[in-house]
Amino acid sequence: MAARETQADAQERQARESERVSVWERLERPAPAPRTTLTPRRIARTAVGVADAEGLDAVTMRRLATELGVAPMAAYRYVTGKDELLELMVDFVYGELELPDGRDDWRTTMRSLAVRTRDVLLRHSWVTRATWCGPTPNQLAVPEAALTALDGLGLDVDSAMAVYGTVTAYVHGAVDAEVGLTQLLRVRGWSNREEARSGLSSQMAWLVGTGRFPMYARYIDEADRKDDPLWQFETGLDCVLDGIAARLAV
Repeated sequence: MAARETQADAQERQARESERVSVWERLERPAPAPRTTLTPRRIARTAVGVADAEGLDAVTMRRLATELGVAPMAAYRYVTGKDELLELMVDFVYGELELPDGRDDWRTTMRSLAVRTRDVLLRHSWVTRATWCGPTPNQLAVPEAALTALDGLGLDVDSAMAVYGTVTAYVHGAVDAEVGLTQLLRVRGWSNREEARSGLSSQMAWLVGTGRFPMYARYIDEADRKDDPLWQFETGLDCVLDGIAARLAV
């Protein structure tokens, strides 16, 4: 007679079975038991709150259970572990991004997507570390909107995706630079960019004084937009879009 399956064996078997499908496919299925106050959205919102306040490393399944006020295993009804939890978190964040309504031209659409994506990523800077996550439904809605806007311009699908990827690469690169500066300020104890410049003044004075960096010295003396990251972002973005427009001749 076969041995009776233990609770541990059953949990292991269920975990193996759940790994065969994505968390999104599982969540589309009817709930196997009456719904409780614990939902995927509540789980994601709580985890995002922890990550925003303390960083991604602070998010653990045990910490999540404490914040939710539930048993340590309760969240496993929805996710198999931190990897799937991260998917819920990223999807929750991208759900904040207002998608275009489809009435604007390709450039307006791409520009608004880029600016709105920057806003979302700066509010949740840990998302840029989640490079192994995805795609999630809300995340995938972004390229869907972009590709829809580019449809009809005579591009094949490979070229359209390359255009979207170019704009996205600019957005993520610019956001990474902004987040990096914010982290530098925090580590050094500076409250703003002016304090950072003051703190680095002696080092910069020596470097510029070597005479090897005349154009950077000019920037230091003449620039009026040093503390306007949105202007810097949008100007760079327009350069990217200008190049794409010239390439497309539209």
